[in-house]
Amino acid sequence: MKIKLQYKIIALAIVAVSALLSFNSPSDRYFDIAKNMEIFTSVYSEVNRYYVDDVDPNKMMKKGIDAMLESLDPYTNYIPEDKIEDFRFISTGQYGGIGAVIGNRDEKILILMPYANFPAHKAGLRIGDEVVEINGINVSGKNTSDISDLLKGQAETQVDIKIKRFGKTELIPIEIIREKITVKSVPYYGMLSKDVGYFKLSSFTSDATKDITEALKGLQEKGATKFVFDLRGNTGGLLNEAITIANLFVEKGKEVVSTRGKVEKWNATHNTQINPLIPTQELVILINDHSASASEIVSGVIQDYDRGILIGRQTFGKGLVQATMETAFNSQIKVTTAKYYIPSGRCIQAIDYSNKDKNGKATKIPDSLLVAFKTTNGRTVYDGAGIAPDLIIELPDASDVLAALVVENVLFDYATEYYYSHEKIAPAADFKLTDVEYTNFTKWVSDKKIEYKITTEKYLEDFAEELKEDTLLAVDFSEEITRMKNKLAAKKKEALTTFKREISSYLEGEIVSRYYLETGIIEHSFKTDPDIKKALEILSNQAEYKKILAKK
Repeated sequence: MKIKLQYKIIALAIVAVSALLSFNSPSDRYFDIAKNMEIFTSVYSEVNRYYVDDVDPNKMMKKGIDAMLESLDPYTNYIPEDKIEDFRFISTGQYGGIGAVIGNRDEKILILMPYANFPAHKAGLRIGDEVVEINGINVSGKNTSDISDLLKGQAETQVDIKIKRFGKTELIPIEIIREKITVKSVPYYGMLSKDVGYFKLSSFTSDATKDITEALKGLQEKGATKFVFDLRGNTGGLLNEAITIANLFVEKGKEVVSTRGKVEKWNATHNTQINPLIPTQELVILINDHSASASEIVSGVIQDYDRGILIGRQTFGKGLVQATMETAFNSQIKVTTAKYYIPSGRCIQAIDYSNKDKNGKATKIPDSLLVAFKTTNGRTVYDGAGIAPDLIIELPDASDVLAALVVENVLFDYATEYYYSHEKIAPAADFKLTDVEYTNFTKWVSDKKIEYKITTEKYLEDFAEELKEDTLLAVDFSEEITRMKNKLAAKKKEALTTFKREISSYLEGEIVSRYYLETGIIEHSFKTDPDIKKALEILSNQAEYKKILAKK
């Protein structure tokens, strides 16, 4: 009876919508909308009624909506009621839970990062702890999303977990009282030198402007007169936060961004509204290929007004704006409603989702179609390809052996073991592995017979399998394959010495995280970070700084 009633309600809704559309506009477009809605409902109804096995109507509808929206762009999404909290966290940085990042390592759910001074950290959870049980539920085989849902809950409620810790044979029970978790959008700010302040913004959530204002004022109190603003890895967030953050550096009354879409009344131009906090001080912004959306608005505004220097790599190229609308039964839909344009007039959207190749894949706008624009000082900048930095810093590719050690969690596991055998270490910025300690690491890898495969090994194994199945050759290459494997094994052992510098640097960061958490990782990175080094070099040379911003 419930199913029949559901179908009747859907049918009535379709009839009502069809009547409304045909009454308001007899155009072919509205007729097609009504017709296809009725077809969709009919198919949905018949499949649910007659399909041979039981069908979950909710899952099937969700999949259908997702597939429909996927044909548009990756940013137009349906948000069902049970995922609203996750969406709210993305927008506000707030949720009810324990305050820790979890992840899957070798089919184990591990604590990857407890946020300082939040419930997980205060209860004694540490990086590397394996979560075995949550409120009596064994989490073996569950994915991180399911486990995250188990850990989240209303503030002031208790969650009981059992963990397995390095060096302990018995499970450790831990009681945690959940809190309202607000993850700060500025995870770190501090001094790089006596007059250069550094601050990092991880996301444009609802408190981002407040957090950055606090950071800037704090840096000024410490003597900062020049600033490095790190937007690397920041994938964006709220448009209004991008506007108000840009206003911290750009004078009042200046255009920040304009939005243009199908609905004309939604089109708008947003200007700075107040006097800036940092109006003229020298500024460097760090960007990379994971800087997107709101990050590109802020960095683009700074570049267009020649207000500061951009250092790093080309940004992602997301020049689209989304709006969120409420739909039935407490669900929501996030829809791309406009493109945004920064002060020079350029839209930096790099992928054209309206035109797709024969495989249905959207492609990047060709370089030949990019249009040149001018900054305030007359420097040439381009649309359609993200934001190009003023100074490009090419990063060397990680060695194959380092990539393998990271992917297969060798460095993660060693850092955990190191932590439990060393009560304390030097401050994060100063910590460095000695030659003896690095030798101990290579010995640890050898003694434990840690298995990790570099790319060449994988190719060789695939090649060996192909040879076995090749009936045309019918030749035994096993000796040659074995000889090559032995040579690779010897080279791989040497690689720990050959690439000592980069492996040691990464391993130091892993170890530092065990003692000083996220703040420690950031501070430790300063001495080897090529973008930071370049920023300090430019900020120490005022003539060079001005030269970069001058007309070319």
